[in-house]
Amino acid sequence: MKTIVSAVFATLVAVTTAHSADMPARIPAKAPMAVVAAPYNWTGFYVGVAGGGGWGTSHHSTAGVTDFSDNFKVSGGLIGGTVGYNWQSGALVFGVEGDASYATIKGSTTGVVAPFCPDGINPNCTTKLRGLETLRVRFGYAADRFMPYVTGGLAVGQIYAASDPGDVNSGSKSKATWTIGGGVEAAINRNWSAKAEYLYADFGTLSGIFIRQPGAFPFDVSLKTHIVRVGLNYRFN
Repeated sequence: MKTIVSAVFATLVAVTTAHSADMPARIPAKAPMAVVAAPYNWTGFYVGVAGGGGWGTSHHSTAGVTDFSDNFKVSGGLIGGTVGYNWQSGALVFGVEGDASYATIKGSTTGVVAPFCPDGINPNCTTKLRGLETLRVRFGYAADRFMPYVTGGLAVGQIYAASDPGDVNSGSKSKATWTIGGGVEAAINRNWSAKAEYLYADFGTLSGIFIRQPGAFPFDVSLKTHIVRVGLNYRFN
């Protein structure tokens, strides 16, 4: 009896060992791979809107001979549209951007007595920046969805000035000058981004503002402005 049991036991051990040897080694289950988002790319054409405010100083004179006024402050708002294109290489971003804005940046002061003004009255010196267009290059550093940048280029302002109450002696001129500034832009998603920027523009002196009253002297106007605005861009990429 013991011989039979021993034989059966030996047979079971042999079969089990052979079966285990034939089974493939079990491969441990792999952990799921993490999905890594692709870095944001700023390349592409975009359009947007922007608005904000500005401040600065102005001064009126007559061909540099007689002061109509001391320096006086101007301030107000502006709103407009933007169009541009970016090229990204590595972390560097180069772009060209243009914008056009309607502006109400203005100020006035009571000037000095000018004997050539009607009845020798004190001129009411007024300066208004009615419109602003810029065409600039931008150089940015992309930290994925966050891009600080510097910018500079051409600015054109539509400037109105008056030297008497009731806008008797008044006129408008467009003046081209340079502008420089900087800002930061942040991507909200694949297409939308928000920005905040600062620009400085010195329009220098506008000579011989047009006048309406016969016999009145033309006058010169200087204007320096600081612009701060925020914007929202849509990128076609």
